[in-house]
Amino acid sequence: MSKKKIEQSVRHRATELIKEKGYISPVDLLVKMERLTSKQVEDWRFKRIPYLERVTVGNLAKLNHTMKALKKFANEQNLKPSITTYKSWGKGPKKLLRFSKTGNPYMEELYSTHYVRVKSKRKSEAEKKDE
Repeated sequence: MSKKKIEQSVRHRATELIKEKGYISPVDLLVKMERLTSKQVEDWRFKRIPYLERVTVGNLAKLNHTMKALKKFANEQNLKPSITTYKSWGKGPKKLLRFSKTGNPYMEELYSTHYVRVKSKRKSEAEKKDE
């Protein structure tokens, strides 16, 4: 898949996620783009997979480009970045989950940043007037 096609796919799928959930998480985006399955995400959350990149479809350069395209899209849409902590599910102590093999802080932050739709002040004021 070319970089241009990745960017188009990110825009399309991210728009769908905003409509459905009001936010975009990179993990949800990768599932929507069919780079991950829900089962793989669940296995990762239950510590059956050591890091998410291990099972993601596509090479690391394409994944990196996908994450950067998401960040760019979020900036263009004025979405608020919100770093989210991913901890394991299941019995035993809750461990911090890794996204990448290296644990590179920059990549870990890219993967764990959700982008949230922010209500504009104008919209809030208009809603108050309707009440």
